[in-house]
Amino acid sequence: MDDIVKQAMAKWPNVPDCYGWLGLDARGNWYMRDDRAQYCGSFASGLPGAKGSMLQHVKLIDFIERNYACDATGHWYFQNGPQRVFVELEATPRVWRIDVQGTISTHAGVQAQFEACMMDEHGWPYLQTSAGFGLVHTQDVAALSAAIEHHGWAVEDVIRAELPVRFGYCQSPQAQSAKATP
Repeated sequence: MDDIVKQAMAKWPNVPDCYGWLGLDARGNWYMRDDRAQYCGSFASGLPGAKGSMLQHVKLIDFIERNYACDATGHWYFQNGPQRVFVELEATPRVWRIDVQGTISTHAGVQAQFEACMMDEHGWPYLQTSAGFGLVHTQDVAALSAAIEHHGWAVEDVIRAELPVRFGYCQSPQAQSAKATP
């Protein structure tokens, strides 16, 4: 976490959390979700306009990724100074990139070691790695196939709906927060 973020947290410890305004899609792209996007539906709904605006500013994306973490309940968030901005996930909290040599890294470029490979009932591939669980980027499925063959990785069949519980993440902290609020 950036030092400036830690300093802001110490200076303003009681800033309320933010829900619904940031999303991570199945390709590792970040989206800003204003009121209009949130009104269109949930981030993962696939409804027109619900994702919001894809972030393009490289330094902002880098800042988000350096300060992206998970709380004890499996809610992923971006620590924006003293405020936690909880992230809506289209699929998983990480999107894995795989190169032709089988090197695995997150959408943020953090390298990881292979632990397990899974495929859901819709043909979506996932990896469990030393850095956690995530979906394989669609552009890297051919590299994954080569890595499976070259390294002899076994592929486990999984049910998509069971993945958040099994791997301890929440796709929509906003929806879960709304349920908890009377």
